[in-house]
Amino acid sequence: MSKEQSALEARARRVAEKNGYMAVKSTKRTLSVDNGGGFLLYELATNRVEAGERYDMSAEQIIEFFEGI
Repeated sequence: MSKEQSALEARARRVAEKNGYMAVKSTKRTLSVDNGGGFLLYELATNRVEAGERYDMSAEQIIEFFEGI
């Protein structure tokens, strides 16, 4: 993973945290129907999955999700 990609993922996590959410990246090595290898976004107050139920969100999508708020 490049430094640019690591920085983008860290930024996505920070943006989510500032808004009361947690962005979690999949740690599984093998991809499946239920694991796209990306991020899952859930709300910390309710533990409700907000987006990326199948770990299918990219860091860019996490950031864009909060730009509208």
